[in-house]
Amino acid sequence: MGKIAIITDTDSSLPAEAAAAYCVYQVPVTVNFGQEVFESNYEIDDRRLFERIDREGKLPTTAAPSPGAFIKAYQSAFEAGAEQIICICVSSQVSATYTAAVTASGEFPGQGIKVIDSLNLSMTQGFMVLAAAEAARAGASADEIVAHARQVGERTHLYAALATLKYLAMSGRVSHLAAGVGNLLSVKPILTLRDGKLELLEKVRTRSKAWARVIELTEKELQGRSMQQLSLLHVCALDEAREFEQLLRARIPCPQKAFYAELTPGLSVHSGSGAVGVAFVAEN
Repeated sequence: MGKIAIITDTDSSLPAEAAAAYCVYQVPVTVNFGQEVFESNYEIDDRRLFERIDREGKLPTTAAPSPGAFIKAYQSAFEAGAEQIICICVSSQVSATYTAAVTASGEFPGQGIKVIDSLNLSMTQGFMVLAAAEAARAGASADEIVAHARQVGERTHLYAALATLKYLAMSGRVSHLAAGVGNLLSVKPILTLRDGKLELLEKVRTRSKAWARVIELTEKELQGRSMQQLSLLHVCALDEAREFEQLLRARIPCPQKAFYAELTPGLSVHSGSGAVGVAFVAEN
């Protein structure tokens, strides 16, 4: 581990191989089925999550990591040789994770822990984490790393098409009647990130039209700028994400390397199985 350690949470959707390459530890969000508690990514993934949801017919609750979970992560980083820590958390607009990380930092007075509210989630947060890790590896100072990560975060965007209204109905966000009608009409909600929160942008009929709309929105967001980094997001839909990527590349010049990222249970419980989307960093 380098002198400046980078820590985040599992709502970053950061693929395990990418996190391992930069020695980034992801503090787990928890998923709760009644009294049973599972750590996102470590004890439960999207596939196992939705197998259980579909079997039991109800959604679990989720919870931010406890301050104790962050204390453990900070202590491990210092014991591994880190002299400073930068912790980049999921948006405070959707989770108490940032507050927990700040509270935990109080147990290490004067030891150089910076806790950052990313105001992002999923791979828009993940790209900030990777930018910080790359800057740390290059020898940047803590202040330079934070500034670079924030600058990348300002250029990230996310659009996703849901496969069904079923899970929104289970969460109470739409009525079961509306969901039933919507599914009969093959309505596919499109989500985006606004002010640190996932919001419903619009509803489009049929998967092909929804995917085309996501690509159109991506193209519009770029406004002629190049796409510097790309992640294909999905929930139990890897084959669909690959199909979507081909459509995206046919319309928009994309980086040769792209991340395939599962949304992960802390977030996917809100979107439902089958969701496909894109997160990207636009040129400055």
